[in-house]
Amino acid sequence: MKLIMLGAPGAGKGTQAEILSERLSIPTISTGNIIREALKSGTEMGVRAKSYMEQGKLVPDEVVIGIIRERLAKDDCKNGFILDGFPRTIPQAEALDNMGIAIDFVIDLEVSDETIVQRMSGRRVCEACGASYHLLFKKSAVEGVCDKCSGTLVQRKDDHPDTVKERLKVYHEQTEPLKAYYEKQGKLVVVQGQNDVEDTTRLTLASIGA
Repeated sequence: MKLIMLGAPGAGKGTQAEILSERLSIPTISTGNIIREALKSGTEMGVRAKSYMEQGKLVPDEVVIGIIRERLAKDDCKNGFILDGFPRTIPQAEALDNMGIAIDFVIDLEVSDETIVQRMSGRRVCEACGASYHLLFKKSAVEGVCDKCSGTLVQRKDDHPDTVKERLKVYHEQTEPLKAYYEKQGKLVVVQGQNDVEDTTRLTLASIGA
């Protein structure tokens, strides 16, 4: 089964992709991870990506698409895969179609912006050991102190409300149009994200008949 995960940052699509990968025995292909892999292995596209990153520039579509093409050609993708973080834009989706890859389902994980801001801005991470907490859903025994190592809990810059809202704005402008694109192709399935991960997984599996 060939799947694409769609959803705003903080909607939990990465978690669902990992769970589906395990349940369906197909690899999850995260754009960030495969770019890092390509850099490490020194592929032609990896070398090109590195030159942009060293200049502090965004890796252009043609290079990202080249890296995706290389990754999808590997043996472990023969029985399917889950794309997480690609495509992000209509031109990227068109490029994927032009590769001749037939996607079965595009899973759109829907969570309100308000819920995402609450989820992400409430996260706290231990400076020392990296343990993760939440002001509402997973509190530490002592406020601001890690249960595991007594380190200080901090809010990452990525989780600051202003940063989260900016990332959501970019998602709505650039990535959300993909919903209409794939709906026209009859591939879009919409899953309402639940507070409980297992509940979301159950709905996701049902939406693709798995």
